[in-house]
Amino acid sequence: MFVRIVKMSFEPSKVEDFLSYFETKKQLIRNFEGCEFLELYQDKTNTNIFFTYSYWRAASDLESYRNSALFKEVWEVTKQSFNDKPEAWSVDKLVSLK
Repeated sequence: MFVRIVKMSFEPSKVEDFLSYFETKKQLIRNFEGCEFLELYQDKTNTNIFFTYSYWRAASDLESYRNSALFKEVWEVTKQSFNDKPEAWSVDKLVSLK
């Protein structure tokens, strides 16, 4: 399993549109084959900056998602509201304490 972190910065006037759209797609993303966890975070200071954290069983599962019609649709809609280039990281979770 590994974690995918994506940072997205939106035009402030587009934040509510993004949140509404994400609400309609979050279950489809979460239920995509190989996705085991999905969260959305909003920066406390810059409220137009968001992060998604998703856990994937394998890199091939993420690649399948990234090549899917679902991803292409979601990304096409979402990127229209960006005000900066998105950033993404694939990381291995080394420690988790609860």
